[in-house]
Amino acid sequence: MATVLITGGTGLIGTALTNALVQKGYDVIVLSRTNKSSNEKSITYSVWDVTNQSIAEEAIKKADYIVHLAGANVGEKRWTEKRKKEIVDSRVNTAQLLTKALREIPNKIKAVISSSAIGYYGPDPQMPNPKPFVETDPPFNDFLAATVQQWESAMQTVQETGKRLVFFRTGIVLSNEGGAYAEFKKPLKFGLAPVLGTGNQVISWIHIDDLVRLYIEAIENENWNGVYNAVAPNPVSNQQLIKEVANQDKGFHITARVPSVVLKVVLGEMSIEVLKSTTVNSQKIQKQGFQFVFPTIQEAVASLSR
Repeated sequence: MATVLITGGTGLIGTALTNALVQKGYDVIVLSRTNKSSNEKSITYSVWDVTNQSIAEEAIKKADYIVHLAGANVGEKRWTEKRKKEIVDSRVNTAQLLTKALREIPNKIKAVISSSAIGYYGPDPQMPNPKPFVETDPPFNDFLAATVQQWESAMQTVQETGKRLVFFRTGIVLSNEGGAYAEFKKPLKFGLAPVLGTGNQVISWIHIDDLVRLYIEAIENENWNGVYNAVAPNPVSNQQLIKEVANQDKGFHITARVPSVVLKVVLGEMSIEVLKSTTVNSQKIQKQGFQFVFPTIQEAVASLSR
């Protein structure tokens, strides 16, 4: 079976993808900053040093595919200037190291599948009933949009080596293992269902299982090429999402609005992302033949509540 080299393999998406690939019979090499061992014979670890732009040559030589997920968590810390630099560098510098390795190290890589983000598009230009963003729309002019442009640009040079290149501009990932969804659920323990700001801002989301299936589809199907929006076909408002999560929790909850001004004080510049409405179109991946297991928020939240 083929070997898939994964960067960011210990993160939320990387862990789920690694497990799914192993179940399908793939061998997985996870690039790590330190040498590790695995109890699973199909999973090995290799070292890369992004600061010094070095990478284990054997990992590149053995791999048939690369999945690039590495990047500092955008929502983990307040956006100081130092943190913003980390967010950009963790994406651009890793991409540059991978593309350099593909140029300089003999390899048999067939395709590179890279994570990206719907932050590329910025906020909906009109509310209500916004026109969903499609892959050919121009980028916005804020921090996240600029980050995504640099990220994708750094990976584009992969095409110069003749490799197939796929980008998944990913929305909010729904998973119990971490990320925004896990944070949405925490206040329910205390009987609170917090709606952020007006609650009208649109969230373009995707269930972790569907996202993992997308990556595997892009690995296995040579017809996937270029940029795709990795979002479910039915975006919802923040208020709708919180209501559904609370309903599935089946406990008693009081809906509590968190005013925008409070979020701006607590989160600083990052509050822009929390309050931003971004409606993104999924038709391109559906036209590729991809079928969602969880196309609606009701189905997605129900699966995560079992």
